[in-house]
Amino acid sequence: MGLKDWFGLEGKRALVTGASRGLGREMALALAEAGADVIITGRTQETLDATVGDIRALGRQGWGVMADMARADLCEAACQTILEQYGPVDILINNVGNRIASMPIVEETLTTWQQSLDMNLTSCFLGTKIFGAAMLERGQGGRIINIASMSGLIANRGIGGRDYETGKAAVIHFTRCAAADWAPHGVTVNAICPGLFMTDTNRSWNERRPDVIEAIVAHIPMGRPGNPPEIAPLAVYLAGPAASYVTGAAYVIDGGYTLW
Repeated sequence: MGLKDWFGLEGKRALVTGASRGLGREMALALAEAGADVIITGRTQETLDATVGDIRALGRQGWGVMADMARADLCEAACQTILEQYGPVDILINNVGNRIASMPIVEETLTTWQQSLDMNLTSCFLGTKIFGAAMLERGQGGRIINIASMSGLIANRGIGGRDYETGKAAVIHFTRCAAADWAPHGVTVNAICPGLFMTDTNRSWNERRPDVIEAIVAHIPMGRPGNPPEIAPLAVYLAGPAASYVTGAAYVIDGGYTLW
């Protein structure tokens, strides 16, 4: 195999959740550029349509499904609908996730805690379960990539909402467990742990809590946040033949933040 073969995704179909904007959008476009047809989910029709249009402009098939994957019941229903309408996928990227709020542990309500875990952990479980089951039944292997966070490896300083760190840490271990279960069937399960990337969400955080963003950047050895397109090549690698002997791994892409 040549280098293009190792990283090519021609003939593959991918699903990227929460991909109408941000890191999900960058990964979806990269998969399409590598040759895959791509289904994306999102909560806003306008951004869904724009990203699907960009996927198609790359010469690939693209489909958008409006769904709130942060709610467990809606996430499960959306996954089942996508599977019924589009069939099994070869590549799944569970990308949905966010920090809902910053608050001390003693002030956090059970409702907020559960909402965060549903968004960051349960959505990952449901996607993996439903599409992973289809991969196993089809018997042709598959690639599952769970987007965790550097926050699943550390406790961030100067910010609350520890539900987020907890959920992302659980995503990393769930990734390992699924990888161990499904390795004999050719289904690899890996995690990407991004650091601070200046997505729309983090630009919003920068407007509300610039002290948090400044504190994180101050502890990044590279001295800057990541640019969203920088995550794309790692996703393409894990989705393709080049990563055929990689499973249960958690790849940190954070400019060195977790080295301190």
